Amino acid sequence: MLAGAGSGKTRVITHRIARLISDGVDPKSIAAMTFTNKAAAEMRERVGALVSSRKVAKELTISTFHSLGLNILKQERKQLGFPRGFVIYDTADQLGILRELLRKVKADRRYDVKAILTRISLAKSAFVAPEDYDPLECDDYDEIAAELYPKYQRALRAYAAVDFDDLITETVRLLQTNDEVGDRWRKKYDYVLVDEYQDTNRSQLLLVKQLVAAHNNLCVVGDDDQSIYSWRGADPSNILGFSRMFPGAKVVKLEQNYRSSSTILAAANAVIVNNAKRHDKKLWTARPNNLDVLINAAVAPDAAAEARFVAQEIDRLRKDDVPMGDIAILYRSNRQTRLLEEELRMHEVPYVIYGGQQFFERKEVKDVIAYLRIALNQRDEISLRRIINYPTRGIGTTTIERLTNFANSRKSSMWNALIKVAQQDDIRATTKNAIVDFTTQVMRLREAIKEVGVVNATRALIEEIDLYGDLRNSTPTITAGQRRIDNVEHLMRSLSRHEAKHAGREALLDYLRQLSLESNDDEKRVVGAEVSLTTLHGSKGLEFPVVFLIGLEEELLPHARTLAPQATDVNDPDHVSDVSEERRLAYVGITRAKDRLYLTRTSARQQRGKIVERVPSRFLLEIPDELLEERDLTAEAEAPVESDEVRSFFQNFGDQLDF
Repeated sequence: MLAGAGSGKTRVITHRIARLISDGVDPKSIAAMTFTNKAAAEMRERVGALVSSRKVAKELTISTFHSLGLNILKQERKQLGFPRGFVIYDTADQLGILRELLRKVKADRRYDVKAILTRISLAKSAFVAPEDYDPLECDDYDEIAAELYPKYQRALRAYAAVDFDDLITETVRLLQTNDEVGDRWRKKYDYVLVDEYQDTNRSQLLLVKQLVAAHNNLCVVGDDDQSIYSWRGADPSNILGFSRMFPGAKVVKLEQNYRSSSTILAAANAVIVNNAKRHDKKLWTARPNNLDVLINAAVAPDAAAEARFVAQEIDRLRKDDVPMGDIAILYRSNRQTRLLEEELRMHEVPYVIYGGQQFFERKEVKDVIAYLRIALNQRDEISLRRIINYPTRGIGTTTIERLTNFANSRKSSMWNALIKVAQQDDIRATTKNAIVDFTTQVMRLREAIKEVGVVNATRALIEEIDLYGDLRNSTPTITAGQRRIDNVEHLMRSLSRHEAKHAGREALLDYLRQLSLESNDDEKRVVGAEVSLTTLHGSKGLEFPVVFLIGLEEELLPHARTLAPQATDVNDPDHVSDVSEERRLAYVGITRAKDRLYLTRTSARQQRGKIVERVPSRFLLEIPDELLEERDLTAEAEAPVESDEVRSFFQNFGDQLDF
């Protein structure tokens, strides 16, 4: 299904599943995949409502690609040589491995570790093995990534760990190379469905191909015009070339939009039609035209005036009883928010920024989780290094380096090095006691989990290491310290809810793996009573009655890096292959709006201390003039005030002073 923005993509998937079940298909033979845990949960809930049975819905496999990969790896781990207690390393853990590897490499410069990880992740997503990684000439980051990639993979295995990419790539390799396992999983699922197919990368495509190889009962829904994640491996050619990859496929276009006004859709169509490589489709709506208003296109003299206009306009909308939760401000880069926030605060407009630090990424939460992970798996070196001297217990950098050298020289794990070094006579008594206390603490936690359960064991640990005392003493204010304690308490409540349903070591392992999966889940947004601020990448999947899309200028949207392809040292959403993806990004932003759309730009911005003239975005110029209500904010500010307005102002002023 080629489903345009707002055309009901997920509805197609859920209704097809319900139809299959009503036709007598065994729910256990159906697998549906999407990209976020929230989307998977909503899909399961919708199916349950359609078939009037939560029990039947629970028998379905509805999950993210990564969750499905994890499920397969857990059941087939012996075939891969994985231990029962293997863990999933999140981004912070992955960066920790690379930092440690970089220390061992004689590098003649400093590197951005995130940029290296991005290259390794993209290689994995493209199904490029470490030995096949071919670095670009004269690209220092590619060369260091090629050197570290195989070492990184060996480190993961040594720590009994996998990363997010492994959940897919290792599953695919297993299905490809082990006929028995491959046949088992191909027979398990007679029907496979994929939502948001335009976001799949090569390894996810290969997983889909493996699962449907025996029957080709595949239904995918996606929109090539909304493929905006190439910077993290998504390959639009997967949907553009679908008919070639799956001969005999029937392509159905869903072009009716149930979200936006006809004016907004006309603007979106006018922009996206300029992309050469796309499936031809044109959004339309059955909404009454008399509800349409023109798109407000405002040009401000500078970024401060642009932010001021947005805040003032939102304030005006609030006075017209527009709920603040109905409004979103979208932008290309997070760097555009500073002035916006200042103006919104000045106008007392409540707002929330999406894309900040997730709960399970907070230090105090990750510290407690690290204790649990090392208690279950002593080979988990990243968790071990995280807590070996937290709270401070006298195991300093010199001791850790000695432990590392000891482990490397004997090709041993860090944990075994701790045990062996503590038995040596040439180590200081205070250091030896600290090491013994730490290892004893971990093993005591391990036994307590078995005997009294995870919640009681963790409570005892928190008290033993005086975690809350450390959090209070290490933060500048009492409020900040309490906030960090509250974060740990939130984790404890989460553990308690989990333990009420599932007990035992295996259940805790699954819980910790799930936390790692959820920390990688982009969609953690709950629209409330505040104006939503988010990047264009973060806005996908959302909709708002009123949308402000700011910074419609060349070098902002499209981003400057798309206009300078020679820049290769890139590892974030600013790295895209060409302007066509930037146009898709603009299309996504426009189609988030239901009723009112504001497009703003500036005529000049300050860059590196200089005022630089700005050029309107080509995407703005692609929208027909008749769809726009153009406003020059400089001219409006300089326009003479009508005499009636002056008299009204002084009359109101006098009334307030009782003149």
